[in-house]
Amino acid sequence: VQLQASGGGLVQAGGSLRLSCAAATRTIRIYVMGWFRQAPGKEREFVAAYRWSNNMTYYTDSVKGRFTISRDNAQNTVYLQMNSLKSEDTAIYFCAGGFPATAQIMGAKGYAYWGQGTQVTVSS
Repeated sequence: VQLQASGGGLVQAGGSLRLSCAAATRTIRIYVMGWFRQAPGKEREFVAAYRWSNNMTYYTDSVKGRFTISRDNAQNTVYLQMNSLKSEDTAIYFCAGGFPATAQIMGAKGYAYWGQGTQVTVSS
């Protein structure tokens, strides 16, 4: 499954961006789709995930209330709407697809397919 992430950019603190993750196949609908990010000098960390089968969403605590993950069936696309951005949100954002169990959904190892990453820079 090929995943294409886009939508990153430079934004001021408090601003918004919407990231997109487009899949080249309809099998995206049977996956868990996740967003991870990696800041310079830091490990890759979980941001949010969407389980296609039951519409469940998952978020790391630091983005709850600010970020929203959603999907577009027709476009085989998952979005990450990011509002009230902070400088600490600056990172490369990666979308991923896989079949992680709920207990593993926040771990990168549960995802077999990865997009190329898109840079998000939040200026303070």
